[in-house]
Amino acid sequence: MASSKEYLNFILAQLSDLEDVSCRVMMGEYILYYKGKIVGGIYDDRLLVKPVKSAVHYMPDAEYALPYEGAGKMLLVDHADDQKYLTGLFKAMFDELPAPKSKKKI
Repeated sequence: MASSKEYLNFILAQLSDLEDVSCRVMMGEYILYYKGKIVGGIYDDRLLVKPVKSAVHYMPDAEYALPYEGAGKMLLVDHADDQKYLTGLFKAMFDELPAPKSKKKI
């Protein structure tokens, strides 16, 4: 099941206090970026983030979920409706997220 544009817009509105949040459509789902780094995505109208240590610490009771079959486990964000909580999560995760890979020119 593809994620809805409405849910994407809701999440982007929740993150509106952060600068440089963007998304990219991928096979009916959405990859979320914060300052150019992949934080997670929206899969089946669920917000999932990478399970970096800071995210696990920030959300100690979070459940792990698969974004799609064959993918690695991610953390399900239960408090996506709490703007302060969500922006705090993204800020906490930022330093631990891997830098974007440079694109090779052909």
